[in-house]
Amino acid sequence: MSWGTELWDQFDNLDKHTQWGIDFLERYAKFVKERLEVEQNYAKQLRSLVKKYCPKRSKDEEPRFTSCLSFYSILNELNDYAGQREVVAEEMAHKVYGELMRYSQDLKTERKHHLQEGRKAQQYLDHCWKQMDNSKRKFERECREAEKSQISYDKLDNDINATKSEVEKAKAQFYLRTHMADESKNEYAAQLQNFNAEQWKHFNNAIPHIFKNLQDMDERRTVKLGETYRSFAESERRVIPIISKCLEGMVSAAKAVDERRDSTIVVESFKSGFEPPGDFPFEDFSQNLSRTGSDGTISSTPKGERDKDGAPGPRSDPKHQMSKTKNKLWLFGKKPKAPSLEDFSHLPPEQRRKRLQQRIDELSKELQKEMDQRDALNKMKDVYEKNPQMGDPISLQPKISETICNMEKLRSEIHKNETWLSEVEGKQSSRGDRRHSADNHHHTPQGRESPEGSYTDDTSQEHHTPHHRTSPPQPGNPNPDPHEFDDEFDDDDPLPVIGHCKALYSFDGQNEGTLVMAEDEVLYIIEEDKGDGWTRARKQSGEEGYVPTSYVEITMEKNSKGS
Repeated sequence: MSWGTELWDQFDNLDKHTQWGIDFLERYAKFVKERLEVEQNYAKQLRSLVKKYCPKRSKDEEPRFTSCLSFYSILNELNDYAGQREVVAEEMAHKVYGELMRYSQDLKTERKHHLQEGRKAQQYLDHCWKQMDNSKRKFERECREAEKSQISYDKLDNDINATKSEVEKAKAQFYLRTHMADESKNEYAAQLQNFNAEQWKHFNNAIPHIFKNLQDMDERRTVKLGETYRSFAESERRVIPIISKCLEGMVSAAKAVDERRDSTIVVESFKSGFEPPGDFPFEDFSQNLSRTGSDGTISSTPKGERDKDGAPGPRSDPKHQMSKTKNKLWLFGKKPKAPSLEDFSHLPPEQRRKRLQQRIDELSKELQKEMDQRDALNKMKDVYEKNPQMGDPISLQPKISETICNMEKLRSEIHKNETWLSEVEGKQSSRGDRRHSADNHHHTPQGRESPEGSYTDDTSQEHHTPHHRTSPPQPGNPNPDPHEFDDEFDDDDPLPVIGHCKALYSFDGQNEGTLVMAEDEVLYIIEEDKGDGWTRARKQSGEEGYVPTSYVEITMEKNSKGS
């Protein structure tokens, strides 16, 4: 249905309607803008949430539990989901909101042009009507004046007293007015005909054409709204497959949670390698009491603790037995704190073994890199030697030497860690036998066990902490049997001095055969470290014993280097 034929007289209403249409389009554009801001804020809040709960520690410190890994996978999927919400916002901003605002400006310009044409046509028609109306009024006035002149002429012509000149004058006036009325009539007829023609053109050509343009503009506005409605929905629907994959990833992460695997990781992470503590031995304090068969006293010594002839067995040291048992009980109480040591001797055996193996693997990788670099440099050197114009082979020698030096350092580190690892593995395999032997023969000093990872009941005995520096790890006991020290120190001829050392840390020398020393004390070296971490030294007072090599700064005499 055409606006030009049905609404030819509704110019003002069409003006209001087209303005309402543009206002409605801009209102919808405002709605889209606020909608995409909601998406942007939602995505921003999701990303902030993911960042808040993402792990901030290094990968080595992160737990390996499947529940934690699944949670981190969910955070990653949620971060991808937030990215898709940002995509939705961008689609709405460019394909909906931006398009609507551009189209609104075009509509305003086009509407203004069409309305201006309509107003011009209306103004021209009004001008024609005014001309026709003026000619009509003039014709009306001339006719009244002609009638008056006719009445005056007829009156004078019938008056016998009127002179001939008066009659002729009235007659001439009558003819003049009649002529003027005829001219006004002709002009009025011409103006009326012109107005009618212009009015027909206005309502049959100009206005229908203008209204048709306005109708087309309004219909295109309606179509554009429909297209943007569709684009609004499509921007959301396009990301649904990816969002579905994100949700599927979250479900898969949930299915990946394995309680058995997590329990295994707990065991691997905290297994110490220690054996459970043994039974407390019965300590018979009544062995020295005199008893006869007639005093009616029944011995409280268990049957298994007496010899066949009834004589009491050897008395054990209760303090020593209690100390050895308490060394094993830190799992049920507060574990003593220990500083991080290079050989991980502060860790339980099983954890120490894992850390040493991990370090060996890392050092091996670094060594392989250095070897690859050395081979590459050697190949380049060969090329330079064959083709001197390509480069100077001597210039590569410092780098090759540096690489070889790094390789030697890495090999030394690997050998050192492999030694510690073999020590741990050997001690773990024979731990039960050694513990049983130590309990029976008391080879371990009171309050302390072998240094491969056991813990004492007194933290001050476990680690020797200097006043200003953190002490390095102590090596294992230099000799498990204290009588060996007695044999060595019973020699009549003292060992010669081969150097001197300065104590970097204080050492209390709790083990038999060890030497007490204070920080910054100067001692004489009489026997070098044999690879067990102990150096034999002599005080200025003549007292001899072993001190930890890592606790002293050694200076060897040049003439006694090979002693």
